[in-house]
Amino acid sequence: MEEQVRAEAVAAGWADDNVPLREGGSGAHAYAEAVRVYLALAIDRAADYWSSLCSWHSGRDTIRNTFARQALPMIWDYAEANPISNGSGNWLGAVEWVAKVIERLPANNLGEAVQTDAATAIPNGRPFVVSTDPPYYDNIGYADLSDFFYVWLRRNLRSVYPDLFATLLVPKAEELVATPYRFGGDKVAAKRHFEEGLRRAFRLMRERSHSEYPMTLYYAFKQQESKAEKDEQESEGGAVVASTGWETMLNALLAEGFQITATWPTRTEMGNRPVALGTNALASSIVLALRPRPEDAPVVPRRTFLTQLRRELAEALQTLKSGNIAPVDLAQALIGPGMAVFSRFKQVLEADGSPMTVRTALGLINQVLDELLAEQEGDYDADTRWALAWFEQYGYREGPYGDAETLAVAKNTSVKGLEEAGILEARAGKVRLKKREEYRDEWDPEADTRLALWEAVHYVAQALERRGEEAAAALLARLGARADGVRELAYRLYTLCDRKQLAADALAFNLLVTLWPRLKEKAGNLTTSTTGSLW
Repeated sequence: MEEQVRAEAVAAGWADDNVPLREGGSGAHAYAEAVRVYLALAIDRAADYWSSLCSWHSGRDTIRNTFARQALPMIWDYAEANPISNGSGNWLGAVEWVAKVIERLPANNLGEAVQTDAATAIPNGRPFVVSTDPPYYDNIGYADLSDFFYVWLRRNLRSVYPDLFATLLVPKAEELVATPYRFGGDKVAAKRHFEEGLRRAFRLMRERSHSEYPMTLYYAFKQQESKAEKDEQESEGGAVVASTGWETMLNALLAEGFQITATWPTRTEMGNRPVALGTNALASSIVLALRPRPEDAPVVPRRTFLTQLRRELAEALQTLKSGNIAPVDLAQALIGPGMAVFSRFKQVLEADGSPMTVRTALGLINQVLDELLAEQEGDYDADTRWALAWFEQYGYREGPYGDAETLAVAKNTSVKGLEEAGILEARAGKVRLKKREEYRDEWDPEADTRLALWEAVHYVAQALERRGEEAAAALLARLGARADGVRELAYRLYTLCDRKQLAADALAFNLLVTLWPRLKEKAGNLTTSTTGSLW
């Protein structure tokens, strides 16, 4: 086919030279090679739909590609594409996708992409602007996964780019990933390889990036420590919520003299990806803007750090909530503002004079966030304050009646009154909060003589899950001014449910906040319609 394309290009008036594409050719020979490159990319796209690891996308009645996520999982019952059909995974569809990309690429100026090792071989010439998405510790082995596509690219393009496809498989030794199997199963060696390589990369970036522009870094890694880390923390007298991924990346940045100057969450993740279906997966990546920390940055005690942290996190929390950030993303999004405070200091000193670690700082950021969310409880009604305190200790499980009554007295309510309000069940000396599925569909907030915000958020979340947005919006419309408290409490409940590993409940409250703008809009339309009908 390449010879046919070349002959047609010559017939169309292209120069009949032998200068290849890799040497900057622009004649018929290079043109034919370019067509070959694009067809090779289409073959790779097709291969993604032609393996026995493709599953069925029930939401769209189509074939889901092999790499629906960054892994090669076992598929018990795979879906097989027909390459010469009009259905998903067909050959012409792959070609058309590549053609659409070509049509939309800004091909106005000559561009160049260079593949190099960021830890050792960043070019040293004129300063450049850095924007990077660093590796995710041991989360994804991109080099291993790339072999799936590389073998087909090499088969089709080795003669076009012999240097690029010189190896039988993708090079893996230099990849910055903490994968123990590459080090004979030695986790310590894998960890050292990752951390030292990351530091070398950030050191080169600081030395060779343009001084007038910040470096931007994209990161999306949910804070969730391993069981071993959790056991170790608890044995030391307290649990610190901080992920190894974030800790390692931030350690490397701060060790090489960077400070965070700005941060913002960016919605980058598709809601229909397999990892997000029925789970509390992150919806956003965090963009960090970084600059070199001044040499005269101050050294401050822990108290000063905590004072500034609390002040700035409170402002950042309100800003993020006003933008309706999903609860699942809230803790991650606040790492940026929190570490911006920590990184502006040369050191933060503990009471014994030792420098505060990044892991401790991450734990304090999450602790302050929890305190800020808890501070809003003072605005809630007494029944809701009791329910929150009880939930923190028992969740939806049973607890002693005596404990419930003691807590009720402290919160200026009573167990009998809470039972009449419909948020708990008390019998046989035991008390438990009602679960979402126990709240009935027929609820009229206007007729509720003892309306608690706790029951309101459960009713709305349950209506959204059972009967959809219209039903949830109708409840919000009837709640009137009290509706705004529903979203605030949903943020708090997501945090508590996520901590207690109540995934289904956390998912329900996360969905409620995520859809809040649409629900409020529909509720407003219902209110306007009702008001208009009165006249």
